[in-house]
Amino acid sequence: QMSNSSSITNFLLLAFADRRELQLLHFGLFLAIYLAALLANGLIITAIACDHRLHTPMYFFLLNLSLLDLGTISTTVPKAMANSLWDTRAISYAGCAAQVFLFVFLISAEYFLLTVMAYDRYVAICKPLHYGTVLGSRACVHMAAAVWGTVFLYAVLHTANTFSLPLCRGNAVDQFFCEIPQILKLTCSDAYLREVGVLVVGVCFGFGCFVFIVLSYGQIFRAVLRILSEQGRHKAFSTSVPHLVVVSLFVSTATFAYLKPPSISSPSLDLLVSVLYSVVPPALNPLIYGMRNHEIKDAL
Repeated sequence: QMSNSSSITNFLLLAFADRRELQLLHFGLFLAIYLAALLANGLIITAIACDHRLHTPMYFFLLNLSLLDLGTISTTVPKAMANSLWDTRAISYAGCAAQVFLFVFLISAEYFLLTVMAYDRYVAICKPLHYGTVLGSRACVHMAAAVWGTVFLYAVLHTANTFSLPLCRGNAVDQFFCEIPQILKLTCSDAYLREVGVLVVGVCFGFGCFVFIVLSYGQIFRAVLRILSEQGRHKAFSTSVPHLVVVSLFVSTATFAYLKPPSISSPSLDLLVSVLYSVVPPALNPLIYGMRNHEIKDAL
């Protein structure tokens, strides 16, 4: 039966389980991850905001990252928890559009910011004498503003594009939040190709950022290997390697989620991949970028 998108007032999100005990288990698991992310990111934000010694470019970017992490995980997880708790699957049409907009906005901003942070580390380690001039406070604010502005426009474009498509395959989204690839599955035949085009452009941008990050860290590793002291080497590697691991996990899973052919789509695989790029980084970032940092530990 053909249902016009204008007649759809809500969407149905993926139910994690039919059995009540499993629904409550899922609720508990997500609640634990969510609270851990809130606590860890909240501590980092507080430490950086309150300790004037941490008012440097590196910590300014880390503060932005923690804010984005809080936003990202708050866009998807609480709604999924509420649905499990109340044994429902519904999300309103406006709620779904808001989720798509906020999620694309925050996840893209986070990725751009990780790129800027890689550049920050590169300048700090490879060009320490120029650090103050290249990354002064004004330059940092301009970079952050450029990131926020660009991704805002990008998110508006995606959301407008996705929700202007006619839907004729019902309203059940096979995911625990409103994810663009899952909404495209509900659209009429060829209408979704335009949005796929926008996604491909986004992924190309993302790949460009990824190459930039890898090259930055490549230069960092080269510089670090020239450092004679074992301790200096260890310190630089211990901060850089986890950054690369997080970025690689994030890029690989997000690219897979948005560009994989529908033929290899299975609900459990889709779910695992989306958790890996939407829930795991916001929970892990504070541990990898912040909590292992002795200056932040001192501030806390």
